[in-house]
Amino acid sequence: MLRPEALEALRGSQHIIHAGDIGAPEILETLATIAPVTAIRGNVDKGAWARQLPETEVVEIGGISIYVLHDLAQLDLKPEAAGFNVVISGHSHVPKQETRSGVLYFNPGSAGPRRFKLPVSVGRLTIVDGKIEAQILLLETTT
Repeated sequence: MLRPEALEALRGSQHIIHAGDIGAPEILETLATIAPVTAIRGNVDKGAWARQLPETEVVEIGGISIYVLHDLAQLDLKPEAAGFNVVISGHSHVPKQETRSGVLYFNPGSAGPRRFKLPVSVGRLTIVDGKIEAQILLLETTT
């Protein structure tokens, strides 16, 4: 199920990146009605539909190079050496952003079923003139 609050937060996006643990192919179909979607497979994504998803992906947006993988612990390259500006991951479901060696490491958290006592959130990257602004958007929800 895709939360209505998440859909609302994503409206107006020019591109949506999903860092895995999608849950069902219908989620991607719904997201694609808002904007083009780049998605990777997470550890809970099972079945034929999920096998079609890559484990990592590279996205170029507005001159910014983004590396997407599910579990940051499996990062097997030096993003700064490889020319990446951003690394997006999702496995921990903990919303977090930090810059190390000039690279933004961004985990938007999770907008799916609440995990443990973690907040429900989505992330937004705004790219203007080669500059990146990152935001974690906490979604008001009761479930």
